[in-house]
Amino acid sequence: MQGAQNMRQTPHIAVVGGGPAGLMAAERLAGAGLSVDLYDAMPSVGRKFLLAGKGGLNLTHSEDAARFVARYAAQQGAVAGWLARLDAQGVRAWAAGLGVATFVGTSGRVFPTDMKAAPLLRAWLHRLRAAGVRLHMRHRWTGWTADGDLQFETPAGAVQTHPAATVLALGGASWPRLGSDAAWLPLLAARQVAIAPLAPANCGFDLRPTPRAAAGGAWSAHFAERFAGQPFKSVALRCADGQGGWFARKGEFVATATGIEGSLVYAASRLLREEIARTGQARLWLDLLPDRTPEQVLAACRHPRGARSLSSHLKSRLGLEGIKLALLHEVLPPETLHDPAALAQAIKAVPLQLAAPRPVAEAISTAGGVALQALDAGLMLKALPGVFCAGEMLDWEAPTGGYLLTACLASGVVAAEGVLAHLREAQREPAGAPMRSADPGDA
Repeated sequence: MQGAQNMRQTPHIAVVGGGPAGLMAAERLAGAGLSVDLYDAMPSVGRKFLLAGKGGLNLTHSEDAARFVARYAAQQGAVAGWLARLDAQGVRAWAAGLGVATFVGTSGRVFPTDMKAAPLLRAWLHRLRAAGVRLHMRHRWTGWTADGDLQFETPAGAVQTHPAATVLALGGASWPRLGSDAAWLPLLAARQVAIAPLAPANCGFDLRPTPRAAAGGAWSAHFAERFAGQPFKSVALRCADGQGGWFARKGEFVATATGIEGSLVYAASRLLREEIARTGQARLWLDLLPDRTPEQVLAACRHPRGARSLSSHLKSRLGLEGIKLALLHEVLPPETLHDPAALAQAIKAVPLQLAAPRPVAEAISTAGGVALQALDAGLMLKALPGVFCAGEMLDWEAPTGGYLLTACLASGVVAAEGVLAHLREAQREPAGAPMRSADPGDA
């Protein structure tokens, strides 16, 4: 890049965090001709990336740009700027450049043709090393020294380095065993960086006890023992959207020992979490038979059942059995079960009350983090010039479906471009204030 070639010396850039955002920032910086060192606390990079791809790596989504951007809710304005630098089609082109072909699934989600994360990560690391990026594993960032050096704990002892610029891509607080443990939060807070409280996103929820719940539990002993871990398939979930309207979607989820989790619940998790924060609880309604009209369900419930039990009747007339039938017995009072009109209405809208989201360490991703107002357009911290942030440690969230990974990658691009702009600006400063570039060889 012309700007990098004209610099008095090749600046040393530190990228702290080896997830998708950090790796993408390192790739773009090295591609611009800069000297890049990437540090990570774990023994290898991309651990959460690999685990997320275990069931099939969902790279991005194929829906149109307007719907794609809307997935980022309150932060869609900021994230739209990131996606202008790397959007869904750009992610597919980037993967193709690594030799990884992609396809669009029936849901619109985009996957590698082999569905695997490991081959893509291997190709990516090969390209990074070929570009000169140096990887330093088991280097846990512990903040800054009094002289402003970055400092790390390593198996060999403390290490310091003084880069010309730093990109922090340290993740949120979900899946801490893979490295995203939010240990960065007090380090930045101590430097007067505004941080929104971390919260679980794409998470499960604990239920308020059902009418038949066992003492101290969410479900009855029978339901918990028989159905915890079992899926609700082909159901529809409805809840308030917090703006006077409704969220409604069809899908599936799983009953847990304490409540519910799974893809359909994750899709509504932001709304449910925010309602709990506002009111202390959240309510949702489940349509157990979304492919049947209310009139069809009512007709079946009113059909004479003779000597058959209610369970046999509902199974034969409506196909209700297993966990769906058990849920009706779990949450509905006897008078509703034996009133055909009330039962039909309940089948199309079974109420569940949620008490709390599951802990952030169990969540798929994290909401909250470094406030976007604390950053400039290039994702540089206003309180710490020369320090940039990217990825999940920023205050934004998105549903699953490729939106998380796409925005993380895009933020890495924006942070890298912010570094380049910062270095160009620094070159215009008086000669008496040259940039310092330390030799990172000891790191």
